[in-house]
Amino acid sequence: MPDFTSPQGRRIAYDLTPGTGPGVVFLGGFRSDKEGTKALHLEEWAKREGRAFLRFDYSGHGSSGGAFEEGAIGDWAEDAAAALGLTEGPQILVGSSMGGWIALLLARAMPENVAGLVTIAAAPDFTEDGFRAEMTAEMLRRFEADGYLDYPSDYGEPLRITRRLIEEGRGHLVLRTPLSLPFPVRFLQGTADEDVSVATALRLLEHAEGPDMRLTLVDGADHRFSTPDCLDLITGSVAEVTARL
Repeated sequence: MPDFTSPQGRRIAYDLTPGTGPGVVFLGGFRSDKEGTKALHLEEWAKREGRAFLRFDYSGHGSSGGAFEEGAIGDWAEDAAAALGLTEGPQILVGSSMGGWIALLLARAMPENVAGLVTIAAAPDFTEDGFRAEMTAEMLRRFEADGYLDYPSDYGEPLRITRRLIEEGRGHLVLRTPLSLPFPVRFLQGTADEDVSVATALRLLEHAEGPDMRLTLVDGADHRFSTPDCLDLITGSVAEVTARL
């Protein structure tokens, strides 16, 4: 499996499909990896279309080096920026959940590298508006004393939320300051998502500024957004963004 070492010294595993541009880059979610259903569906679609496609694992995720508990949003955004160095020309970013937040960070930091954006249940600022905001007084006491909290997860082992994840995340919030998205943008969101609310999707749509932004709500879709119809909506959105360029 190919990998590279980022400028920060982290080993990043990736899969790159050659093809025409604009290329498509998949940005996965919190504690997910590049072997997920959405990433592989996009790769199959890209191969059929002859499109360049990149999927990769952030440090501490999947096949990349590092420990998940030691990472934070800024680290993973740096990994994503380094991964963009494997591509040629502006890319269409497809960000799932946390990957939606990271895609927005890339769009803010390096808009010249972004041709368009598709987000799936985007979770901007979730460390602050989710984990931190939902801590009870007792949870906060334990968090401050121990430096971490373990959250139950529907996706496997409990999630360890560290003090660094919360504190470092505050330096990368995107819903508190102007957010310009000067390219075609498609936000996708399920109404039955128990991890990211429709209110979050609406807040992002209302907060961001751009000439071509649309939000699509899928009735009954959950956070995985991986039914055949949802998967086809993702690739259809990438095709729509491409046609708008």
